[in-house]
Amino acid sequence: MTDTVEALILDLLEWIGPESRPYAEVIDAWRTSCPRLPVWEEANQRGFLEHRHEPGRGTCLSVSALGREHLRAARPNHGIHQTSTKGS
Repeated sequence: MTDTVEALILDLLEWIGPESRPYAEVIDAWRTSCPRLPVWEEANQRGFLEHRHEPGRGTCLSVSALGREHLRAARPNHGIHQTSTKGS
């Protein structure tokens, strides 16, 4: 994987943040047709994103535990590392 794609995957994980975002919002901002920048596809394939249905919001995406760990290892000073307590 290129350094560019790796950096963009980390940017995607940071952009999603600690809470979930609607699928349509994420895909609108991050889908690309460029085969050299498969950011969305690569993040999904690596298991860095979780997909789930939220009542009233539809399909939402959040950063998985694996994604948080990957981000923590690459960018240790970023604030997403906390697990959301919303709804707990």
